[in-house]
Amino acid sequence: MGEATGSSKVAKGSAIILIGNVIFRVGGYLYRFLMASLLGPAAYGILGLTTPFQGIFQVLSAAGLPPAIAKYVSEYNALDEEEMARQTVFTALKIMVFLGFFFGLIMVFVAAPIITVYYQKPEALLPLQAVGLITPFSVIVGAFRGAFQGVYKMEYILYTRAIEQIFMILFATALVILGLSTFGAVLGSVLGFAASAVSAVYIFKRYMGKYIPPANPDFKFTFRQEMGLAKRLLFFSIPVTITALAEMGIYSICTLIMGGFLAASAIGYFTAADPISRLPLIVSSSLATTILPAASEAYALKDQNLLEKYVNASYKYGMFFVIPMCVGIAIFAKEIMGLVYFTNSAYMNGAMSLAILVLGMTFYSIYTISGSIVQGIGNPRIPMYLLIFGCIITLGLGWYLIPNYGIEGGALATTIASFIMMIPMFLLQFRLTKTHAPYAFLTKVTIASLIMALPVFVLPNNSYGLIAGLIICPIIYMIAIVALRTLSHDDVAGFRRFSGKLGPLSKYANKLLDIIDKYSS
Repeated sequence: MGEATGSSKVAKGSAIILIGNVIFRVGGYLYRFLMASLLGPAAYGILGLTTPFQGIFQVLSAAGLPPAIAKYVSEYNALDEEEMARQTVFTALKIMVFLGFFFGLIMVFVAAPIITVYYQKPEALLPLQAVGLITPFSVIVGAFRGAFQGVYKMEYILYTRAIEQIFMILFATALVILGLSTFGAVLGSVLGFAASAVSAVYIFKRYMGKYIPPANPDFKFTFRQEMGLAKRLLFFSIPVTITALAEMGIYSICTLIMGGFLAASAIGYFTAADPISRLPLIVSSSLATTILPAASEAYALKDQNLLEKYVNASYKYGMFFVIPMCVGIAIFAKEIMGLVYFTNSAYMNGAMSLAILVLGMTFYSIYTISGSIVQGIGNPRIPMYLLIFGCIITLGLGWYLIPNYGIEGGALATTIASFIMMIPMFLLQFRLTKTHAPYAFLTKVTIASLIMALPVFVLPNNSYGLIAGLIICPIIYMIAIVALRTLSHDDVAGFRRFSGKLGPLSKYANKLLDIIDKYSS
């Protein structure tokens, strides 16, 4: 299997997931913007407090099984064992549905009242209870998205995400306007996940037959065999669950600490900054989603050359965009907050937190790609251990910094923890896969991004300066990339396959790549 094949699968899958993540992020930002505008900082801060618990209970209900589904479906299909691929999906689904209802009930009747009393914020009770209604639907969506990922049908994930976002935004906005406040905002999420679950089931039944054939009547799978499969799935997924909880902890622990020390309005400022800081994850999570089954396939086939190509393609495609995005958001943090939340200038109090958080996102993006590769080759415990360590660091730093420095202290705690996690994960990934790190490429991209930031010193500190920066900075970045001879001809060829998924923009992207290719090494 040649280089073109190896990098094209990553590029194709990542491009599709990138589109899905853009939709997901844009929808998420529209939801957050509408909620921030309609609720105000205090009520929006309460919504921010519910978000970590929503993530925690969704992860507990999913039990880490979606990536396990992706891994084993990919492996079984690579080995022409379609019946086992199908059985994997439905065995995992049974486990997840049970857990979804179980943890949903726990959230509604046990956890929500306790959390409300602890924070001494009674207005949080109903929104927290509504969180428990999400889990039964989210696990169904998660199971089928895992199946779609395992056969590289990333567009199906895109469709379910789009439906989730559309229904969530429409219902949440309507319910808040009707006077249900934060409870209405969370209830909108419930209805979004419900619609997404229905769409996922329909897509699987209607379109997945050619990738995972219908059950063969001659295929016999006993209860004992299913228990064996369940054990195998859980052996992989439990560390993934702990990893996912710890992963959320890195960016949620400080919010939870803030609930006990800061006013709801301050939490609202931090909540407004946090999603903007995660914009670079649109790229890195797209690549991480694609690289997990790709690395798993290459590892199962014992194709070291293919694995090398997958790994290098992931870092190059990712960091080419992530590093300049992080630098750009950091230098224009105040202007971005003012533009995004123009309906309420109070949210600009979160600008410094945004600048600190997004720098940490550079480190976390590298960690995300590295961790996904390590999971794909069957080592889910390593990311788990590092994330647990990162959570401990975040908790310790947050407990000290937040009471003394407010939301900026929370942002700093998160960024420091991300850096400490990234270093060993990055190095271990290359050691375990026996691949080579593209140090020269990463260094040149970093230098080009810093050069790109120079216009900030002469541009005005307002929305006009931001608009000018959005035009000037990318041009400077591309000139620096060319001048530093950052990309090889093979890299340009890979980006060309990526650009083919950009629709009408592909023509302009290819013209730019033609220019870059002339000066490539």
